[in-house]
Amino acid sequence: MRQLMIISLLFIHFSSLCAELPDGVCPDWPATHLEMETLKLTLQLAQWDTAYHQSGISPVEDSVYDSLRQKQSFWLQCAGQALPAPVIPRADDAISVHPVSHTGLNKMRDKQAVANWMQGRKNLWVQPKIDGVAVSLVYRYGQLAALLSRGDGEKGQSWTAKAALIPAIPLTIADISPELVLQGELYLKMTGHQQSADGGVNARSKVAGAMMRTAASDILNQLGIFIWSWPDGPISMASHLEKLSQFGFPAVSQYTLPVSSVDDVEKWRDAWFLQPLPFATDGVVIRQEEEPAGKYWKNKPASWAVAWKYPPARQLTEVAGITTTIGRSGKVTVILNLKSLRLDDKWVNKVSVGSVSRFREWDVLPGDQVAITLAGQGIPRLDEVVWRVSERQILQLPDPQLYNAFSCFTPELGCTQQFMSRLIWLSGPEALDMAGFGGATWQKLLDALPADSLISWINITEKEMAAVPGIGAKQAQKLVAQISLARQKDFRHWLSAMGFPSSALKFAENQHTWDQLKALTSPEWEATAGIGKTRADQIFEFIHHPQVIAIVGALRQVHLPAFQ
Repeated sequence: MRQLMIISLLFIHFSSLCAELPDGVCPDWPATHLEMETLKLTLQLAQWDTAYHQSGISPVEDSVYDSLRQKQSFWLQCAGQALPAPVIPRADDAISVHPVSHTGLNKMRDKQAVANWMQGRKNLWVQPKIDGVAVSLVYRYGQLAALLSRGDGEKGQSWTAKAALIPAIPLTIADISPELVLQGELYLKMTGHQQSADGGVNARSKVAGAMMRTAASDILNQLGIFIWSWPDGPISMASHLEKLSQFGFPAVSQYTLPVSSVDDVEKWRDAWFLQPLPFATDGVVIRQEEEPAGKYWKNKPASWAVAWKYPPARQLTEVAGITTTIGRSGKVTVILNLKSLRLDDKWVNKVSVGSVSRFREWDVLPGDQVAITLAGQGIPRLDEVVWRVSERQILQLPDPQLYNAFSCFTPELGCTQQFMSRLIWLSGPEALDMAGFGGATWQKLLDALPADSLISWINITEKEMAAVPGIGAKQAQKLVAQISLARQKDFRHWLSAMGFPSSALKFAENQHTWDQLKALTSPEWEATAGIGKTRADQIFEFIHHPQVIAIVGALRQVHLPAFQ
């Protein structure tokens, strides 16, 4: 089930759409298919724009929205069509004109982009980019005259009646100017919110919902306001901050700090991401002290301020293909091959979606846009299928019912993957611990030498090894030395190498010989090994499986100490 991720979708200017197109080549689709997919995506983006600008609802997070906007632009270029500037819808009741337009913020991709923007500028300040709802406060002769939603930046809804229900908004200020305009962010007050651990916690959604409702909400009592712009205010930032504190807006002074280098900005960005704060944030804003007069402000990205957002908790990418793996126990796992993306400090190009049945539930195919997150220990995880291509097809995948713990002890047709998984386990640390025998080495051996069982390699000579393409004389010497060591491994390690159930390995090694294990009945396994009937039956079946018996016989023929 899709989980709403709450964001502040910024106005995206035409030029910013062209600045950063997705990597790769145009889709290999007929012209009619490309046109259909582009139209479908355009309609979806328009629905999201309407939901955001008219209802204050953000169905997708900023990074997903921006990625799909870029995808739309890329597809239009592929089709040879012009890139239209996005049209921002207005709500029917958005009839109050902002005395000073709300500007947007260009988002810097990385530290170097921030450094480039800062170069040559002076008197710079950094603020947390608070995740809330943008508003204008209009004071006339010291009295609050209007509270307006951002809307499209030029006109917004009047929320003035709710101002008296929000204690954080002063109804009077110590200034008798005919008109004084402040722009800021209504946010949900929190105690010890840690962005790195807690994320957005739907803070913006709660604020927007409370402001949109006709009836009063208890949430209004829990709102704070952060003033990030005072058009035509004091030129000096120090005076600017002091006056705002006197008016009753103290938070802005605490969280507006001077910076002289990009390292200063990075320091505060990291600190505010990790430290407890009284609000949710999604990055930082770097602004210069000098600003143009308010009459020159337009509803497009400002030139005097930029945003450097936190790395998104999840990112969007495209499914490039579908592959499957079959483990040594016969488990079929479906893998999505992705167009590479960077999450935190990791490059991610594939993600597991689990079983074939789970894959069918996801309904994901090549060409779909998916959101990827990093789960525990930095493991990539499929979080959501954000966008599906129109043409859906059923992929032919391995039948899970054909594979189990007793299949593919030999590399016959249809068994390549499971047989390879068995070999990799056999040479791994839990079994024979054969250094140098990874998947690539086993593949070279299978391509060059005939194999009819898990132990076809047991008598390979150094000369034969050196003749395998991709394995030189020096490596061959080392690999054959590992085979010699493997031959001397004890009974327990060889049991594990063959695939003996790990739950009973400790008991099995105490039996000392294969014949002693083979003599035990299933009820005896259940009684003496302390395991359930199902597991006991599986162990008994393994020991008496024809392929396992054949492997043991072959090991005895080569005089392996563990089976003598």
